[in-house]
Amino acid sequence: MFWKIFSGRKTKNIVKRTKKSCIETTFAYPLAIKTGSGCFLEDVDGKVYLDFNSNVCSCNIGYGHPEIIGVLRSFSEVGAHKIAGQDFYTEEQIKLAEKVLKITPRNLSRVLFTNSGAEAVENAIKFAYRKKGPLAGVSFFRAFHGRTIGALSFTDSKAVQKKYYPEVNNELIKYCTDDNDPDINQLEELIKREAEPAFVIVECIQGEGGYRPASKKFIKTLREVTKKHDVPLIFDEIQAGMGRTGKWWSFQHYDVEPDIMTVGKSLQVGAVVSSKKYDPNEPGAVSSTWGGGHRIDLAVGLKTIEIMEKEKLIDNANIMGDYFMKRFKEMQERYPEKIVDVRGLGLMIGVEFNDEKQRDIVVQKAFKNKLLLLGCGFKTLRIAPPLIIKEDDANQGISIIEKIVRELR
Repeated sequence: MFWKIFSGRKTKNIVKRTKKSCIETTFAYPLAIKTGSGCFLEDVDGKVYLDFNSNVCSCNIGYGHPEIIGVLRSFSEVGAHKIAGQDFYTEEQIKLAEKVLKITPRNLSRVLFTNSGAEAVENAIKFAYRKKGPLAGVSFFRAFHGRTIGALSFTDSKAVQKKYYPEVNNELIKYCTDDNDPDINQLEELIKREAEPAFVIVECIQGEGGYRPASKKFIKTLREVTKKHDVPLIFDEIQAGMGRTGKWWSFQHYDVEPDIMTVGKSLQVGAVVSSKKYDPNEPGAVSSTWGGGHRIDLAVGLKTIEIMEKEKLIDNANIMGDYFMKRFKEMQERYPEKIVDVRGLGLMIGVEFNDEKQRDIVVQKAFKNKLLLLGCGFKTLRIAPPLIIKEDDANQGISIIEKIVRELR
Protein backbone atom coordinates (compact mmCIF):
# COMPACT_ATOMS: atom_id res chain seq x y z
CA MET A 1 0.00 0.00 0.00
CA PHE A 2 2.92 2.34 0.77
CA TRP A 3 3.96 2.44 -2.89
CA LYS A 4 0.53 3.05 -4.42
CA ILE A 5 0.87 6.75 -3.63
CA PHE A 6 3.88 7.05 -5.92
CA SER A 7 2.57 5.17 -8.97
CA GLY A 8 1.10 6.90 -12.01
CA ARG A 9 -2.37 6.29 -13.42
CA LYS A 10 -1.28 3.94 -16.21
CA THR A 11 0.91 1.92 -13.87
CA LYS A 12 -1.88 1.57 -11.30
CA ASN A 13 -4.19 0.30 -14.03
CA ILE A 14 -1.66 -2.33 -15.18
CA VAL A 15 -1.01 -3.43 -11.59
CA LYS A 16 -4.75 -3.75 -10.91
CA ARG A 17 -5.38 -5.80 -14.06
CA THR A 18 -2.33 -7.99 -13.39
CA LYS A 19 -3.43 -8.78 -9.85
CA LYS A 20 -6.86 -9.75 -11.17
CA SER A 21 -5.65 -12.07 -13.95
CA CYS A 22 -2.12 -13.26 -13.11
CA ILE A 23 -0.83 -15.55 -10.38
CA GLU A 24 1.12 -13.67 -7.69
CA THR A 25 4.88 -14.08 -8.10
CA THR A 26 7.69 -11.79 -6.95
CA PHE A 27 6.80 -8.25 -8.01
CA ALA A 28 9.11 -5.96 -6.02
CA TYR A 29 7.22 -2.69 -6.52
CA PRO A 30 4.58 -1.24 -8.86
CA LEU A 31 6.83 -0.47 -11.80
CA ALA A 32 5.42 -0.98 -15.31
CA ILE A 33 8.39 -0.53 -17.63
CA LYS A 34 8.01 1.05 -21.05
CA THR A 35 11.59 1.57 -22.22
CA GLY A 36 15.12 2.30 -21.05
CA SER A 37 18.37 4.04 -21.88
CA GLY A 38 21.78 3.53 -20.32
CA CYS A 39 21.32 2.93 -16.59
CA PHE A 40 17.77 4.32 -16.58
CA LEU A 41 14.31 2.82 -17.04
CA GLU A 42 11.15 4.72 -17.98
CA ASP A 43 7.71 3.54 -16.89
CA VAL A 44 4.43 3.80 -18.79
CA ASP A 45 3.65 7.09 -17.04
CA GLY A 46 6.90 8.70 -18.19
CA LYS A 47 8.70 8.49 -14.83
CA VAL A 48 12.43 7.78 -15.13
CA TYR A 49 14.25 5.56 -12.62
CA LEU A 50 17.95 4.91 -12.02
CA ASP A 51 18.47 1.14 -11.98
CA PHE A 52 20.76 -0.35 -9.34
CA ASN A 53 19.71 -3.98 -9.85
CA SER A 54 20.04 -4.51 -13.64
CA ASN A 55 16.88 -6.61 -13.66
CA VAL A 56 18.59 -9.01 -11.22
CA CYS A 57 21.84 -8.90 -13.26
CA SER A 58 20.06 -9.73 -16.53
CA CYS A 59 20.89 -6.39 -18.19
CA ASN A 60 24.62 -5.97 -17.61
CA ILE A 61 25.08 -3.66 -20.62
CA GLY A 62 22.18 -1.45 -19.60
CA TYR A 63 19.30 -0.41 -21.82
CA GLY A 64 18.78 0.89 -25.34
CA HIS A 65 22.27 0.12 -26.63
CA PRO A 66 22.28 1.04 -30.34
CA GLU A 67 23.98 -2.21 -31.37
CA ILE A 68 21.34 -4.27 -29.56
CA ILE A 69 18.62 -2.20 -31.23
CA GLY A 70 20.35 -2.94 -34.53
CA VAL A 71 20.18 -6.69 -33.90
CA LEU A 72 16.49 -6.47 -33.06
CA ARG A 73 15.85 -4.38 -36.15
CA SER A 74 17.66 -6.90 -38.35
CA PHE A 75 15.12 -9.57 -37.37
CA SER A 76 12.09 -7.41 -38.16
CA GLU A 77 11.68 -9.02 -41.57
CA VAL A 78 12.82 -12.54 -40.69
CA GLY A 79 9.86 -14.84 -41.16
CA ALA A 80 11.18 -17.69 -39.03
CA HIS A 81 12.59 -16.09 -35.90
CA LYS A 82 11.32 -18.77 -33.48
CA ILE A 83 13.08 -21.98 -34.47
CA ALA A 84 13.55 -24.96 -32.13
CA GLY A 85 17.25 -24.47 -31.53
CA GLN A 86 18.02 -28.00 -30.34
CA ASP A 87 16.07 -29.67 -33.18
CA PHE A 88 17.23 -27.53 -36.11
CA TYR A 89 20.60 -25.96 -36.88
CA THR A 90 20.86 -22.17 -36.76
CA GLU A 91 23.79 -19.88 -37.37
CA GLU A 92 22.86 -17.85 -34.31
CA GLN A 93 23.28 -20.87 -32.04
CA ILE A 94 26.71 -21.92 -33.25
CA LYS A 95 28.03 -18.35 -33.28
CA LEU A 96 27.01 -17.87 -29.64
CA ALA A 97 28.35 -21.30 -28.65
CA GLU A 98 31.74 -20.59 -30.19
CA LYS A 99 31.86 -17.19 -28.50
CA VAL A 100 30.95 -18.56 -25.08
CA LEU A 101 33.68 -21.19 -25.35
CA LYS A 102 36.24 -18.48 -26.15
CA ILE A 103 35.59 -16.75 -22.82
CA THR A 104 35.63 -19.93 -20.71
CA PRO A 105 38.51 -22.21 -19.61
CA ARG A 106 39.76 -24.67 -22.19
CA ASN A 107 38.56 -27.68 -20.24
CA LEU A 108 34.97 -26.55 -20.92
CA SER A 109 34.33 -27.46 -24.53
CA ARG A 110 30.62 -28.28 -24.91
CA VAL A 111 27.54 -26.01 -24.72
CA LEU A 112 23.82 -26.74 -24.36
CA PHE A 113 21.51 -23.73 -24.62
CA THR A 114 18.32 -23.56 -22.59
CA ASN A 115 15.49 -21.13 -21.98
CA SER A 116 16.51 -20.07 -18.50
CA GLY A 117 19.00 -20.40 -15.69
CA ALA A 118 16.85 -22.91 -13.82
CA GLU A 119 16.64 -25.06 -16.92
CA ALA A 120 20.43 -24.81 -17.25
CA VAL A 121 20.74 -26.18 -13.70
CA GLU A 122 18.32 -29.00 -14.51
CA ASN A 123 20.46 -30.07 -17.45
CA ALA A 124 23.75 -29.60 -15.59
CA ILE A 125 22.65 -32.06 -12.91
CA LYS A 126 21.43 -34.40 -15.66
CA PHE A 127 24.93 -34.35 -17.14
CA ALA A 128 26.27 -35.43 -13.74
CA TYR A 129 23.62 -38.08 -13.11
CA ARG A 130 24.29 -39.55 -16.57
CA LYS A 131 27.87 -40.31 -15.55
CA LYS A 132 27.53 -40.92 -11.81
CA GLY A 133 24.07 -42.42 -11.44
CA PRO A 134 21.08 -41.34 -9.32
CA LEU A 135 23.01 -40.54 -6.16
CA ALA A 136 22.41 -37.61 -3.85
CA GLY A 137 23.71 -34.22 -4.96
CA VAL A 138 25.30 -31.70 -2.61
CA SER A 139 24.50 -27.99 -2.31
CA PHE A 140 24.81 -25.39 0.43
CA PHE A 141 22.86 -23.52 3.05
CA ARG A 142 21.32 -20.30 1.62
CA ALA A 143 21.98 -21.41 -1.97
CA PHE A 144 19.64 -20.47 -4.82
CA HIS A 145 19.69 -22.45 -8.06
CA GLY A 146 16.19 -21.98 -9.49
CA ARG A 147 12.55 -22.84 -8.99
CA THR A 148 12.03 -25.94 -11.13
CA ILE A 149 11.81 -29.10 -8.99
CA GLY A 150 15.35 -30.35 -9.59
CA ALA A 151 16.98 -26.93 -9.17
CA LEU A 152 14.70 -26.16 -6.21
CA SER A 153 15.84 -29.31 -4.44
CA PHE A 154 19.30 -27.77 -4.17
CA THR A 155 18.00 -24.33 -3.17
CA ASP A 156 17.95 -23.18 0.45
CA SER A 157 17.13 -19.50 0.11
CA LYS A 158 13.62 -19.04 1.52
CA ALA A 159 11.17 -21.51 3.02
CA VAL A 160 8.25 -20.19 0.94
CA GLN A 161 10.04 -21.27 -2.25
CA LYS A 162 10.01 -24.95 -1.19
CA LYS A 163 6.94 -25.44 1.00
CA TYR A 164 5.04 -28.67 0.11
CA TYR A 165 7.10 -29.35 -3.02
CA PRO A 166 8.82 -32.75 -3.48
CA GLU A 167 12.60 -32.92 -3.68
CA VAL A 168 15.31 -34.77 -5.55
CA ASN A 169 17.70 -36.62 -3.21
CA ASN A 170 20.08 -34.00 -1.81
CA GLU A 171 22.45 -33.05 0.98
CA LEU A 172 22.86 -29.50 2.31
CA ILE A 173 26.08 -28.46 4.00
CA LYS A 174 27.53 -25.20 5.29
CA TYR A 175 28.64 -22.46 2.90
CA CYS A 176 31.88 -21.03 4.29
CA THR A 177 32.75 -17.35 3.88
CA ASP A 178 35.79 -17.39 6.19
CA ASP A 179 39.06 -19.25 5.55
CA ASN A 180 39.19 -20.08 9.27
CA ASP A 181 35.75 -21.69 9.39
CA PRO A 182 36.07 -25.03 11.25
CA ASP A 183 33.55 -26.61 8.83
CA ILE A 184 35.60 -25.94 5.71
CA ASN A 185 36.25 -29.69 5.23
CA GLN A 186 32.60 -30.64 5.63
CA LEU A 187 32.34 -32.19 2.14
CA GLU A 188 35.15 -34.68 2.85
CA GLU A 189 33.51 -35.55 6.16
CA LEU A 190 30.15 -36.07 4.46
CA ILE A 191 31.70 -38.42 1.90
CA LYS A 192 33.47 -40.43 4.62
CA ARG A 193 30.30 -40.63 6.70
CA GLU A 194 27.87 -41.48 3.90
CA ALA A 195 28.91 -41.84 0.25
CA GLU A 196 30.27 -40.03 -2.77
CA PRO A 197 27.60 -37.75 -4.25
CA ALA A 198 26.56 -37.45 -7.89
CA PHE A 199 27.80 -33.84 -7.94
CA VAL A 200 28.44 -30.69 -5.93
CA ILE A 201 26.77 -27.46 -7.07
CA VAL A 202 27.83 -24.11 -5.63
CA GLU A 203 27.73 -20.35 -6.20
CA CYS A 204 31.11 -18.69 -5.66
CA ILE A 205 29.11 -15.65 -4.61
CA GLN A 206 25.66 -16.46 -3.30
CA GLY A 207 23.05 -14.28 -4.98
CA GLU A 208 19.63 -14.64 -3.38
CA GLY A 209 21.46 -15.89 -0.29
CA GLY A 210 22.74 -12.38 0.44
CA TYR A 211 25.56 -11.50 -1.98
CA ARG A 212 28.01 -13.53 0.10
CA PRO A 213 31.42 -14.34 -1.45
CA ALA A 214 32.77 -17.76 -0.52
CA SER A 215 36.14 -18.02 1.17
CA LYS A 216 39.00 -18.84 -1.20
CA LYS A 217 40.08 -21.78 0.93
CA PHE A 218 36.52 -23.14 0.88
CA ILE A 219 36.24 -23.14 -2.92
CA LYS A 220 39.74 -24.57 -3.34
CA THR A 221 38.90 -27.30 -0.83
CA LEU A 222 35.72 -28.18 -2.72
CA ARG A 223 37.76 -28.47 -5.91
CA GLU A 224 40.41 -30.66 -4.25
CA VAL A 225 37.87 -33.00 -2.64
CA THR A 226 35.71 -33.36 -5.76
CA LYS A 227 38.79 -34.16 -7.88
CA LYS A 228 40.01 -36.68 -5.32
CA HIS A 229 36.68 -38.53 -5.40
CA ASP A 230 35.95 -37.98 -9.12
CA VAL A 231 32.80 -35.97 -8.33
CA PRO A 232 31.73 -33.31 -10.86
CA LEU A 233 31.88 -29.76 -9.49
CA ILE A 234 29.19 -27.47 -10.93
CA PHE A 235 29.57 -23.71 -10.58
CA ASP A 236 26.34 -21.72 -10.82
CA GLU A 237 27.30 -18.51 -12.67
CA ILE A 238 23.75 -17.45 -13.51
CA GLN A 239 23.76 -14.23 -11.47
CA ALA A 240 27.49 -13.75 -10.79
CA GLY A 241 28.75 -14.52 -14.29
CA MET A 242 29.13 -12.45 -17.47
CA GLY A 243 31.53 -9.87 -16.01
CA ARG A 244 29.43 -8.96 -12.99
CA THR A 245 32.23 -9.60 -10.48
CA GLY A 246 35.04 -8.02 -12.52
CA LYS A 247 35.93 -11.25 -14.34
CA TRP A 248 33.94 -13.17 -16.92
CA TRP A 249 33.12 -15.81 -14.29
CA SER A 250 33.17 -15.52 -10.53
CA PHE A 251 35.14 -18.78 -10.11
CA GLN A 252 38.10 -17.07 -11.80
CA HIS A 253 38.65 -15.14 -8.56
CA TYR A 254 39.42 -18.48 -6.89
CA ASP A 255 41.97 -19.90 -9.37
CA VAL A 256 39.93 -23.05 -9.95
CA GLU A 257 37.96 -24.49 -12.86
CA PRO A 258 34.64 -26.34 -12.81
CA ASP A 259 33.65 -29.53 -14.59
CA ILE A 260 30.34 -27.93 -15.53
CA MET A 261 28.95 -24.43 -15.17
CA THR A 262 25.53 -22.88 -15.63
CA VAL A 263 24.97 -19.48 -17.21
CA GLY A 264 21.90 -17.29 -17.72
CA LYS A 265 20.50 -13.82 -17.12
CA SER A 266 22.87 -11.40 -18.90
CA LEU A 267 23.66 -14.00 -21.59
CA GLN A 268 19.97 -13.54 -22.57
CA VAL A 269 19.55 -17.33 -22.68
CA GLY A 270 20.41 -20.16 -20.33
CA ALA A 271 23.43 -22.35 -20.99
CA VAL A 272 25.22 -25.39 -19.62
CA VAL A 273 28.94 -25.32 -20.41
CA SER A 274 30.64 -28.64 -19.77
CA SER A 275 33.91 -30.49 -20.06
CA LYS A 276 33.96 -33.24 -22.65
CA LYS A 277 33.97 -35.81 -19.86
CA TYR A 278 30.42 -34.93 -18.82
CA ASP A 279 28.96 -34.55 -22.30
CA PRO A 280 26.23 -37.26 -22.34
CA ASN A 281 27.11 -37.86 -26.00
CA GLU A 282 23.87 -39.71 -26.66
CA PRO A 283 21.11 -38.25 -28.86
CA GLY A 284 18.03 -37.55 -26.75
CA ALA A 285 19.76 -37.94 -23.39
CA VAL A 286 19.36 -34.20 -22.88
CA SER A 287 17.56 -31.72 -25.06
CA SER A 288 15.43 -28.63 -25.03
CA THR A 289 13.12 -28.08 -27.95
CA TRP A 290 13.11 -24.33 -27.47
CA GLY A 291 16.58 -24.22 -25.94
CA GLY A 292 18.06 -20.78 -26.29
CA GLY A 293 14.61 -19.25 -26.55
CA HIS A 294 14.76 -18.26 -30.19
CA ARG A 295 17.19 -16.90 -32.75
CA ILE A 296 16.74 -13.31 -31.58
CA ASP A 297 17.75 -14.13 -28.00
CA LEU A 298 20.81 -16.03 -29.23
CA ALA A 299 21.84 -13.13 -31.49
CA VAL A 300 21.37 -10.60 -28.67
CA GLY A 301 23.46 -12.82 -26.38
CA LEU A 302 26.31 -12.83 -28.89
CA LYS A 303 26.11 -9.07 -29.36
CA THR A 304 26.12 -8.60 -25.58
CA ILE A 305 29.46 -10.38 -25.28
CA GLU A 306 30.89 -8.41 -28.20
CA ILE A 307 29.80 -5.11 -26.62
CA MET A 308 31.32 -6.09 -23.27
CA GLU A 309 34.63 -6.85 -24.96
CA LYS A 310 34.68 -3.76 -27.17
CA GLU A 311 33.67 -1.34 -24.41
CA LYS A 312 35.88 -3.01 -21.77
CA LEU A 313 32.97 -3.36 -19.38
CA ILE A 314 34.74 -5.91 -17.21
CA ASP A 315 37.45 -3.32 -16.53
CA ASN A 316 34.71 -0.84 -15.68
CA ALA A 317 33.10 -3.36 -13.32
CA ASN A 318 36.38 -3.46 -11.39
CA ILE A 319 36.89 0.30 -11.39
CA MET A 320 33.33 1.14 -10.42
CA GLY A 321 33.10 -1.81 -8.05
CA ASP A 322 36.05 -0.39 -6.10
CA TYR A 323 34.37 3.01 -6.12
CA PHE A 324 31.04 1.66 -4.82
CA MET A 325 32.80 -0.40 -2.15
CA LYS A 326 34.74 2.64 -0.95
CA ARG A 327 31.62 4.80 -0.78
CA PHE A 328 29.56 2.17 1.06
CA LYS A 329 32.39 1.30 3.45
CA GLU A 330 32.56 5.01 4.32
CA MET A 331 28.80 5.01 4.80
CA GLN A 332 29.13 2.02 7.11
CA GLU A 333 31.70 3.90 9.19
CA ARG A 334 29.28 6.81 9.54
CA TYR A 335 26.27 4.64 10.41
CA PRO A 336 27.62 1.45 12.06
CA GLU A 337 24.40 0.98 14.03
CA LYS A 338 22.49 0.67 10.75
CA ILE A 339 24.90 -0.87 8.21
CA VAL A 340 26.66 -3.93 9.64
CA ASP A 341 28.57 -5.19 6.59
CA VAL A 342 29.59 -4.29 3.05
CA ARG A 343 30.91 -7.11 0.85
CA GLY A 344 31.18 -8.31 -2.71
CA LEU A 345 33.27 -8.45 -5.86
CA GLY A 346 33.14 -6.07 -8.82
CA LEU A 347 29.63 -4.69 -9.24
CA MET A 348 28.02 -7.43 -7.16
CA ILE A 349 27.92 -5.74 -3.76
CA GLY A 350 25.86 -6.55 -0.70
CA VAL A 351 25.08 -3.87 1.90
CA GLU A 352 23.79 -5.61 5.02
CA PHE A 353 21.59 -3.73 7.47
CA ASN A 354 20.98 -4.22 11.15
CA ASP A 355 17.59 -5.77 10.43
CA GLU A 356 15.19 -6.60 7.63
CA LYS A 357 12.88 -3.69 8.43
CA GLN A 358 15.64 -1.12 7.88
CA ARG A 359 16.63 -2.75 4.59
CA ASP A 360 13.04 -2.78 3.34
CA ILE A 361 12.51 0.89 4.24
CA VAL A 362 15.56 1.77 2.14
CA VAL A 363 14.12 -0.15 -0.84
CA GLN A 364 10.72 1.51 -0.44
CA LYS A 365 11.98 5.06 -0.02
CA ALA A 366 14.51 4.63 -2.83
CA PHE A 367 11.64 3.70 -5.16
CA LYS A 368 9.86 6.88 -4.07
CA ASN A 369 13.03 8.76 -5.05
CA LYS A 370 13.19 6.97 -8.44
CA LEU A 371 16.03 4.60 -7.58
CA LEU A 372 15.46 0.88 -8.15
CA LEU A 373 16.89 -1.41 -5.47
CA LEU A 374 16.25 -5.01 -4.48
CA GLY A 375 16.93 -6.93 -1.30
CA CYS A 376 18.53 -10.35 -0.98
CA GLY A 377 19.25 -12.72 1.87
CA PHE A 378 17.60 -11.82 5.17
CA LYS A 379 18.54 -8.14 5.50
CA THR A 380 20.91 -7.30 2.67
CA LEU A 381 20.56 -4.72 -0.09
CA ARG A 382 21.99 -5.74 -3.44
CA ILE A 383 23.97 -3.14 -5.39
CA ALA A 384 24.22 -4.40 -8.98
CA PRO A 385 23.92 -1.55 -11.51
CA PRO A 386 24.61 -2.10 -15.22
CA LEU A 387 28.32 -2.56 -15.92
CA ILE A 388 28.29 0.62 -18.02
CA ILE A 389 27.73 2.84 -14.99
CA LYS A 390 29.97 5.88 -14.42
CA GLU A 391 30.60 8.03 -11.34
CA ASP A 392 27.89 10.61 -12.02
CA ASP A 393 25.09 8.03 -12.03
CA ALA A 394 26.73 6.13 -9.17
CA ASN A 395 26.88 9.29 -7.05
CA GLN A 396 23.24 10.05 -7.78
CA GLY A 397 22.12 6.67 -6.46
CA ILE A 398 24.51 6.57 -3.52
CA SER A 399 23.36 10.03 -2.40
CA ILE A 400 19.74 8.86 -2.39
CA ILE A 401 20.65 5.79 -0.32
CA GLU A 402 22.73 7.77 2.19
CA LYS A 403 19.98 10.32 2.74
CA ILE A 404 17.54 7.49 3.51
CA VAL A 405 20.04 5.71 5.79
CA ARG A 406 20.73 8.92 7.68
CA GLU A 407 17.02 9.34 8.41
CA LEU A 408 16.45 5.71 9.50
CA ARG A 409 15.17 5.28 13.05
